[in-house]
Amino acid sequence: MTLLLEPFVPPADPAALADLRGRLLATRWPDVPEDAGWALGADVDYLRDLVRQWAQDLDRVATESPFGVLPRFRAEVGGYGVHLVHARAVAPAGPVLPLVLCHGWPDAWWRYAKVVPLLTDPGAHGADPADAFDVVVPDMPGFGHSDRARGAAPDAVAVAGLWAGLMAGLGYDRFGAAGGDIGSHVSRYLALDHPDRVVAVHRTDGGLPVWHGDPAELTDEERAWFAEAAAWGAVEGAYAAVHRTRPQTAAVGLTDSPAGLAAWVVEKLRAWSDCGGDVERRFTRDELLAVLTGTWLTRTIGSSMRMYRANAAIPPAQLARRVEVPSGFALFRGDVLRPPRAWLERTTQLVRLTEPPAGGHFAPFEEPEAYAHELREFFRPYRAAAA
Repeated sequence: MTLLLEPFVPPADPAALADLRGRLLATRWPDVPEDAGWALGADVDYLRDLVRQWAQDLDRVATESPFGVLPRFRAEVGGYGVHLVHARAVAPAGPVLPLVLCHGWPDAWWRYAKVVPLLTDPGAHGADPADAFDVVVPDMPGFGHSDRARGAAPDAVAVAGLWAGLMAGLGYDRFGAAGGDIGSHVSRYLALDHPDRVVAVHRTDGGLPVWHGDPAELTDEERAWFAEAAAWGAVEGAYAAVHRTRPQTAAVGLTDSPAGLAAWVVEKLRAWSDCGGDVERRFTRDELLAVLTGTWLTRTIGSSMRMYRANAAIPPAQLARRVEVPSGFALFRGDVLRPPRAWLERTTQLVRLTEPPAGGHFAPFEEPEAYAHELREFFRPYRAAAA
């Protein structure tokens, strides 16, 4: 069944913007221990300045996207109103491969905003026109401009099923899938549950390690990675524990206070990107404010966090499945947890593994040229399979 795509322009309600500005100007700031910086979480001095500019530039930020102009739509998919970018290949010189790009948290479609033109029109960016893609970037339910679930949030398995239906509705019988963070899991389940349709899958991480077998079967590298992941979780994982267990408690404050929302989101953009401690090396001030404004106006911080709870309930048998579809990984050097080759070979049909020298957890946004190059190189042998 062909989907009906309705062109989408984000609304900018003057009353909502006035309310947001008022809240920003009325922020009640906490006390700050001397020389705390980012050591205890968000740097309050940095946030004060960010919030001041947010209030000052709000009208411009709400109407002038720093992410460029992309073809954006809404469509009904599996009972949800889904927002998506759907950009077709420009002047292709060979078979066009449809590609669905799957985002994570705390992002949405914008994770891939800088990459879309590089993939749809490679010839205009110094690459081979034969590597052109039709690109689809949907917001998961509860993220961005997609509908929120009325009940429990869908997990990554369910979202993969939605995206399989989305691609069919767009007329794509066979396609490639790529993603990172939660999008890595969605891409994985697309390959697991629809191997007859997904020609290959590319990911920027292997997810958090889960192993229910005998630890003696793991290599030394794998055991070291498990220990590294546990240590990272002890220091950095408080946010995920909240999302999994008590997301509504945090959602009350983050939906009511834009400064609180900024603290929750910007601290992660800084911690997970390859920015050397300066988040604005990777996200301009306008980009940060656009991300925060979009999250605030859509009221999706709570619904996006609830997906962690849904994913935590995925049965262990699902997590143990091996991906037999050809799989590629680009493990960017600045990402938070990078699995060893042995783990990727154990869990997937690994055909390509690279380690780009710069870029972190938000690699498509941080290093769009490098990320686009990885996708072109990886998917090139599989184009004919989707024709």
